[in-house]
Amino acid sequence: MNPLYQRMMQNASQNNNLVQRFQQFRNQFRGNPQQQVQELLNSGRITQQQYDAAVQAANQIRNIVGL
Repeated sequence: MNPLYQRMMQNASQNNNLVQRFQQFRNQFRGNPQQQVQELLNSGRITQQQYDAAVQAANQIRNIVGL
């Protein structure tokens, strides 16, 4: 089998697995994620930098999954 094709198939499989794991997480998650992260910031359990990184990651995920 062509090594490039093999690598592409592995990447596709990994991406499908990641999407499936995210969908499972989304289906099991309860509550408002933005509110929960904001509460972590307000309580001091995360820093402003960690909060900003979480917001940036959430925006990237929204773009990927089309939300």
